[in-house]
Amino acid sequence: MLQGLYRLMIELTNGKWTSSILRRFASSRTSRFVVPSFAKIYQLNEAEMEKRVSDYPTLHDLFVRTLKQGARVIDKNEDSVVSPVDAVIEDIGSIKETSEIVVKGKTYSIDEMLGDPAALTKYLNGTYMILYLSPSHYHRIHSPVNGTVTKQWTLGSKSYPVNKLGLKYGVRTLAKNYRVITEVKTNYGHVAIVKVGAMFVNSIETTHKGSTLEKGGEMAYFSFGSTVVLLFEKDTFRLESNIQTPKDIKVGEKIGVLVKTELGK
Repeated sequence: MLQGLYRLMIELTNGKWTSSILRRFASSRTSRFVVPSFAKIYQLNEAEMEKRVSDYPTLHDLFVRTLKQGARVIDKNEDSVVSPVDAVIEDIGSIKETSEIVVKGKTYSIDEMLGDPAALTKYLNGTYMILYLSPSHYHRIHSPVNGTVTKQWTLGSKSYPVNKLGLKYGVRTLAKNYRVITEVKTNYGHVAIVKVGAMFVNSIETTHKGSTLEKGGEMAYFSFGSTVVLLFEKDTFRLESNIQTPKDIKVGEKIGVLVKTELGK
């Protein structure tokens, strides 16, 4: 019963008023009474948390928890790309010349997702990867690469579910939901990190300062479960051979390598 209630609260709430009410509850002292049952139902790993479950004063604090130092190991090879989140890799594929991608049988537009024609041209015929965070996951977002932030912008308003059912039956959720897009220039080409909200008008908080990103360094966090979409320029990314979808992944684990193009040599 409780699991069904939490699922309803977290994955299906998208209206402005209902989301606002839930956000206030999650940040209130009253929500501390549901923290233990939430942690138990979603099997949160207390051993890797900086605090004990009982020490989180609100449900929101539990969601945005930090981990003990060393809980995640970052692959430091110069050309490696690492997972920016604890998540399930739901889909990987090619971006068509028309800017379309097909996810769970639905067609999405990278043009609509980015909302920036100048940025779009870099990613046509490139590669996309979709990483879904469930309520059980650690919700902080880390940089998948070393590089320099060239632009960061925000689009969208409402946020609809981005789980499997949301991707399959929702209306262009990845391209319409509230999202924060960070474009990073690396020594191999550009990478766009699209942080897609799953609920609340604004459920994404950025934490990095300045324009330099270090691989594995924290960038932002989701207040609740959501999705990260990675976009790579054409011929600049090679997927790790052992990755098949769906695949559970953790922050810092290698998902592929960056490759210099003829133009980038």
